[in-house]
Amino acid sequence: MQSASYNLKVQKWITALSVVLLMAKVVAYHLTNSLAILTDALESIVNVIAGGIGLYSLFVAAKPKDEEHPYGHGKAEFVSAAVEGTLIVAAGVVILYQTAIHFITPNQIGKLDAGLIMVGATAIVNYCAGVVCLKIGKRNHSLALQASGRHLQTDTWSTLAIIVGLLLMVVTRLYWLDKAIAVLMAAYIIYNGYKIIRESLAGIMDEQDMQLLQEIVDFLNKNRRVNWIDLHNFRIIKYGSHLHIDCHLTVPWYLNVHEAQSEIDTLMSLITEEFGTAIEFFVHTDGCLAFSCPLCDKFSCPVRQHAFEHKVEWTLDNLLTNQMHRLKKDAV
Repeated sequence: MQSASYNLKVQKWITALSVVLLMAKVVAYHLTNSLAILTDALESIVNVIAGGIGLYSLFVAAKPKDEEHPYGHGKAEFVSAAVEGTLIVAAGVVILYQTAIHFITPNQIGKLDAGLIMVGATAIVNYCAGVVCLKIGKRNHSLALQASGRHLQTDTWSTLAIIVGLLLMVVTRLYWLDKAIAVLMAAYIIYNGYKIIRESLAGIMDEQDMQLLQEIVDFLNKNRRVNWIDLHNFRIIKYGSHLHIDCHLTVPWYLNVHEAQSEIDTLMSLITEEFGTAIEFFVHTDGCLAFSCPLCDKFSCPVRQHAFEHKVEWTLDNLLTNQMHRLKKDAV
């Protein structure tokens, strides 16, 4: 809950910053009458709207669990990111439309010097804010903040491209470059909007985060305990900044309930210390069977039925399967 509250605080600052930057870009457009700068201003309008949506989604996501939402409200962040991505795509389409109109009716370029200074300043502010937002979003597993951070960085690169293009236009006096830049930026904006929509839909559909899974698997291999004979059916579900982890842990069959729970507690503590406390676990314990002996390196086991042959290295392939590991010759 602390990370969710912090995410909400960060989003408030991002929303306020988006309003200030939008005002600066609107002034720059009125000074220059540049279609390329207009595209930058239109994207900033989306920043403001998306910031407000992201703010509301984080407010909802920060609510505690209740009877109707036993896993919390974190899915609201995925919906927010989907809406933000849709708005970004819409902004790109509007830019293409405006560019098409001005190809027919040419626009007169005005005071570029003052306008370029203003949009250049917004690019620097956007980049710094985007880096901070993306870093916090990844650390707290907040898709809404990550979407905002990427959106700010996209705005930065598009603004810099616009500045370079307009400077080139001044040098070459090829004034059609203003419209060409607008078209390229629109395509770039639409592509980034698509990526945000894709990630949000992955979260809504509970798609596995393979990168996070790989990081956890590598960590568990390095910190594996002798009583953790096997681990399988490992799954991660994201609820905004919260994670829900399911898995089956195989322990020696002769451990009593308290001893088995101690192994589970150790597993959960290791993961939360490394990956954050906003994690909920559902760990099912299995008792080892005879076919586990050749893969078990608990040499002090008092009931071993078969000699140890080799240890199974945990990987994404064998941890995601819903069956205990065994030698190929013992497979059924």
